[in-house]
Amino acid sequence: MWRHGDVLIAAIDEIPNMARMRPDVVLMRGETTGHSHRIETPETAELWELDGQLYLKVVAKSACLIHEEHKPIALPQGLYRVWSQREYTPQSIRGIVD
Repeated sequence: MWRHGDVLIAAIDEIPNMARMRPDVVLMRGETTGHSHRIETPETAELWELDGQLYLKVVAKSACLIHEEHKPIALPQGLYRVWSQREYTPQSIRGIVD
């Protein structure tokens, strides 16, 4: 498992059959800062989505996940599920904004 700021990434065995490939490799965009968690070299990975859930396929030997406020993370070739961190308060559960 990897954590990259507000993003959590975990290895999985397969991407669901009904998932559709997205045209970019931006895992999460910051609503406040405009910064984004993204793959530095788009050719090294594919981003898939099904029902709002993201899946990442690293097709190269590795892919570098970057963000302006965090150290880069090298993800090895493989399949991953991507979550956006949420915050709990007694009033509600809400998504974290960058």
